[in-house]
Amino acid sequence: MRPLTRSRMVKLGQLFGDTPDGETPSFLGFERCSDLNTLVADIALIGIPIATPYASLGTYAAGSPTAIRIGAGDFVSAVNHFDFDLGGPVLGDGGIKALDCGDLDGDVQDAAGNRERITKAMRTILDRGAIPIVLGGDDSVPIPIFQAFEGRGDFTVLQVDAHIDWRDEVGGERYGLSSTMRRASEMPWVKRIVQVGARGIGSARPQDFDDARAWGAHIIPAQTLHADGVSSALKLIPDGSEVLVTIDCDGLDPAIMPAVIGPAPGGLSYWQVVALLQGVAAKARIACFDIVEFMTERDAQGLAALTAARLVCNAIGLIARQRWKA
Repeated sequence: MRPLTRSRMVKLGQLFGDTPDGETPSFLGFERCSDLNTLVADIALIGIPIATPYASLGTYAAGSPTAIRIGAGDFVSAVNHFDFDLGGPVLGDGGIKALDCGDLDGDVQDAAGNRERITKAMRTILDRGAIPIVLGGDDSVPIPIFQAFEGRGDFTVLQVDAHIDWRDEVGGERYGLSSTMRRASEMPWVKRIVQVGARGIGSARPQDFDDARAWGAHIIPAQTLHADGVSSALKLIPDGSEVLVTIDCDGLDPAIMPAVIGPAPGGLSYWQVVALLQGVAAKARIACFDIVEFMTERDAQGLAALTAARLVCNAIGLIARQRWKA
C-alpha cells in the first residue's frame, strides 16, 4: 500500500476517471451531491472535518475525510465486484443509491457555528430520507450529529472508543472531544449508551466513570470484549432499536490504526468491529454511522486509511441491505 500523498490522490483521480487532476475522488466513485436540499438517495456520505476542537489540539483531523476517501480509492473501479466482508457487492442488488455530499465547511474560531452547521446538515439529510455516513473529523463531531435526531424517536448510541468521554468540561469547554458521551446522555431521545473498547489511562476521572455508570451507560472494556466476544456488547443493544454508531479510531488496536492522538495497546481488531456492525444490523437498525479521530500525518503507509475506509464500506453495505429489505 503506497503512502496517501497528494500526488497519489491526483493519480487515483486520473486512474478511475472520476475527478479532474488534483481533485480527490468521491468515496467509491459515488455520484456527487453538492446541495443537500436536492438530495435523493438512500445513503448520504458527508465529510465533517471540524466541530469543537480544543485550542491545544487545533484541527488535528481536518484532513481525515479526504484521507479516508483516498483509502477507498483502489476500490472505485470495483464497487460492483464481490465483497467477501459483505457477501456481495457493497450496495447489494436492491437498487440502493448512495451519494457523496462532499465536506462541510468548518471554522476553528467558530465552534458554535460549526455545531449549528453540522446539526442543520444532518437534519436535512434525514428529512430527505437518507441515512448519514459521516467521515470525521475531530472527536467532538458526534455531539451535533446526535442533536439532529431530536424529535425522531428513541435511540441507542453504540460507541467504539478507547475512552469513555464523560468529562463535563475541559478548560471551560463543554462540547469538546472528552465530553461526547456526557452530552449525549443529556439528550432525552438517547435512551441507552453502549461503550466498547475502553482501556488504559485517558482523560476520565473516577467521578466521570461513576457518573457514567450512575446514568446507566453500559461500559464494556476492551479486555472484556477480547475475553467474552462481541456478544458481550451486542446483547445490550435492544432488538428493533434505532442505533447511532460512532467509531473513534483509537478504539481499534494501534497495530492496524496508528493514526490517532493517543494510541493504546489492546484495542479492537478489524474483524471485531465488523462483527459488531453485523450484529447490530442483524437485530436493530443503523440510523447513522460516523468515524472520527483519524490523523493523516500518523499514517505514513496509508494502512490506517485503508482500514477506516473498509469499516465505512461495511457500514454502507449493511445499511444498504437494511434499506432494500425494509
